[in-house]
Amino acid sequence: MSQGSGGGRTPVTRIAEEQPGGAIGGEGRHTGLTAAEVAERVARGEVNDVPVRASRSVGEIIRGNVFTLFNAIMGVLFAVILVVGPLKDGLFGFVVLFNALIGIIQELRAKKTLDSLAVIGESRPTVRRDGQSHEVATGDIVLGDLIELGPGDKVVVDGVVTESDGLEIDESLLTGEADPVVKQPGDTVMSGSFVVAGGGAFTATKVGRQAYAAQLAEEASRFTLVNSELRNGIAKILKFCIALMIPASIGLVLSQLLVQRADTFEAIRRTVAGIVVMVPEGLVLITSVAFAIGVIRLGRKQCLVQELPAIEGLARVDVVCLDKTGTLTEGGMDVTDLRVLDSGSGEPYVRQVLAALGASDPRPNASLAAIIDAYPADGAEGWQHGETLPFSSARKYSGAELTEPDGTRRTWLLGAPDVLLPPGHTQLGAVDELNTQGLRVLLLARADGPLEDVRASAAPEALTPAALVILEQRLRPEAPDTLRYFAEQGVDAKVISGDNAVSVGAVAGKLGLRGAESPVDARELPQDQQRMAEAVEDGAVFGRVSPQQKREMVGALQSKGHNVAMTGDGVNDVLALKDADIGVSMGSGSEATRAVAQIVLLNNSFATLPDVVAEGRRVIGNIERVANLFLTKTVYSVFLAFAVIATQVPYPFLPRHSTLLSALTIGTPAFFLALAPNKERARPYFVRRVLRLAIPFGILAGAATFGTYLLARAHYGATDATREAETTAATLTLFLIALWVLTIIARPLSWWRVGLIATMFTGFVLAISIPFTQDFFELQLVGTQMPLTAIGMAVAAGVIMEIAARIAPKKVPDLPKSVTEQQQEQDREKAGQTA
Repeated sequence: MSQGSGGGRTPVTRIAEEQPGGAIGGEGRHTGLTAAEVAERVARGEVNDVPVRASRSVGEIIRGNVFTLFNAIMGVLFAVILVVGPLKDGLFGFVVLFNALIGIIQELRAKKTLDSLAVIGESRPTVRRDGQSHEVATGDIVLGDLIELGPGDKVVVDGVVTESDGLEIDESLLTGEADPVVKQPGDTVMSGSFVVAGGGAFTATKVGRQAYAAQLAEEASRFTLVNSELRNGIAKILKFCIALMIPASIGLVLSQLLVQRADTFEAIRRTVAGIVVMVPEGLVLITSVAFAIGVIRLGRKQCLVQELPAIEGLARVDVVCLDKTGTLTEGGMDVTDLRVLDSGSGEPYVRQVLAALGASDPRPNASLAAIIDAYPADGAEGWQHGETLPFSSARKYSGAELTEPDGTRRTWLLGAPDVLLPPGHTQLGAVDELNTQGLRVLLLARADGPLEDVRASAAPEALTPAALVILEQRLRPEAPDTLRYFAEQGVDAKVISGDNAVSVGAVAGKLGLRGAESPVDARELPQDQQRMAEAVEDGAVFGRVSPQQKREMVGALQSKGHNVAMTGDGVNDVLALKDADIGVSMGSGSEATRAVAQIVLLNNSFATLPDVVAEGRRVIGNIERVANLFLTKTVYSVFLAFAVIATQVPYPFLPRHSTLLSALTIGTPAFFLALAPNKERARPYFVRRVLRLAIPFGILAGAATFGTYLLARAHYGATDATREAETTAATLTLFLIALWVLTIIARPLSWWRVGLIATMFTGFVLAISIPFTQDFFELQLVGTQMPLTAIGMAVAAGVIMEIAARIAPKKVPDLPKSVTEQQQEQDREKAGQTA
């Protein structure tokens, strides 16, 4: 970007001669559209009207919760009961309606939270109109607008470059090519790309749905459940249930009508009772509700969840990669010292050079901003600049051609000493010593030849070191507690930074990060992915990491089976954020990082990360708990249906009995358990882990219940008059076993969990004790022998379930321990040996 003398900031020097972005003003830049031209384009509908939604519409939410396959099945069964009666056997229909209302209300709350946060986090590009620069909403851009660009800005519409000053665009999100592209006036830019260095402006040529990445951007910002291991697992389970329902329903109807010669309506009622309990419809609802509440909770902490699967992914994270700047340290820095190295340059002269360099960059990064604060532009009066080289995270330095008041023209570079100086240089020892103190050091050097030669070369040569600029970074006060939380939860924290490795290690050491005393220079990492994966897995602090290396390191960790979260706020983090399992961006970060991240911390607080991880673990861990309840019901329902078909006896339950049992042992408890605290890291093999308990529990429940039912039929005489007593005995056994399953699933038991179980038990006692509910549910305990037998069958099944609960987990492969967990075990072993 071009600068005038004396530090006054003026616009770009290189300007396209005849671009449609408005007339060229007297200062040598385009003035953009006039207010009248903007109004004319708005009237013609030439606006960027792409609807960017953070959630589903109200209509989609209602349709998604009401018009489902399982609601259709339950609706048909409910309609059948309305025909054959009585209505009290259709209670399950009202439960489905109630569940759908809960899902709609919760998701509407989540939508409100997401939409409000999306407005806060929405990008506001800078548009030049009537010669003045203004921030506008993305939707207010019109065709022909002149849009200014700087490092980290995302290109929001398609256009043609009008002004350029070292403008470098990263198009990797569109083309897959990681290398940035230098853009000159007349070159095209595509929406979805972003600026990595330099600055400029472009004229919008395609807006709205015509823009290249408009549809992609809309899809990426939707509230969705796609690519979810949890959802895919539940879908497989539900398809299996449907496959079993078809033969079971046919068999039950034939058994009740042809074999038992039952009344047609009675046969239909008992067939419906056998089918309706096979559908774990509540599992889908509880999953949606748990996700929605997770989004709401995170929203209250100023966390924008841009993709719903992020909630699930957070629970599986075992490695979090942290960018030092903006994450462990605050964005600002302070110049603490200036060491002049060139005997021919006094400190006053060096101060003028630094002031002129600061004035040459209209969009300084944090380091240059600190230099500008220490050496303001008025200290370089009479200095002018020509060609500039913006800072790039790949280069690690910036530069400019400066003309001194006496007309002398020199090329100056400012950047990382270990990049600008050759290995073994005498000054690198002093730099390393400063780095060990956690200080950041920049080298000011004079280059021979014009800046264009420096830009073209892979590494600058023939440099004369002039001074070391020493900066101190501001540590985030919440960082130590956050790192301690990750260590306690078995999550490996790795600091990955473009800064000097020793300096990064010193900063991490001050914050108490384990392994910070052995920082690794990423330039020395092996190229082989296997060896790199081992090095990255073992290390904790990495410096001098290039943007491409960040991406490779994330991939290396993933190749070792790790679920990786990546945090960042700069454009150099975009590639790694995109490839990580979960990308977390700071709200104040570049628009590019916010665009690719699944989680945006709008409050810019690193301390929010533990809440984010904990919320993910709570959601997934609790869904696995309640899935065991629902699938146990499905298994014992299938068992009872086929047992009835095989033995040709009447089905033991009516729909009202199934509704009572489901409400007291599954539906109500599952809702509370799904919202409970849960810190356990999510494990893979969701379906296998759930079925390992649900199958044995369900078979035991079904066998014990059916056994009680057969014993009751033999005891009471198996007549129409004794059917209520027979059903009551079977219901008592099934309730006690289901309550036992709930007790196992709810462990470890806390006061409120014990209270929940006790409340469910009390509800059943009231149902079989109060005359009105006895008549309503047709439940009546007769005598003492069969009720005691029913209790004994339940206790026997419960004891076997306790044994199964201890054996089954050993049959499912578990995750390997993280490096942090291994270290914690070693520490405990050492402590034990010492004791």
